[in-house]
Amino acid sequence: MYTIHFKFEQKGLEPITLHNISGDQNLVEVAEENGIELHHNCGMVCGCSTCHIYLEEGADSVPEISDREEDFIDRARNPKLNSRLACQCVLEPGGSGEITVTIPDQSLLHGE
Repeated sequence: MYTIHFKFEQKGLEPITLHNISGDQNLVEVAEENGIELHHNCGMVCGCSTCHIYLEEGADSVPEISDREEDFIDRARNPKLNSRLACQCVLEPGGSGEITVTIPDQSLLHGE
């Protein structure tokens, strides 16, 4: 089971820590199931950059970045070396560990 820490760049939002999160789901799904706003215009198929996040800790718990994902990250607002698309960060089944994610300011994006 995973512990996931969500931090937010958007002012006024406090960090949220989720415990006992099972694997085999992506970070967009985890966010949605727990009432955390994380846009995903393309329906989680790696076809846009609206679910852009900064993966601060726990990169070993998700698949390595693909060339396609990297292409879309280049289109995201303010990409960094630890940028990922949350829809492509699928938690390893049966895995465990700490994951820390920072969500860019969602009020600057148009999306779901």
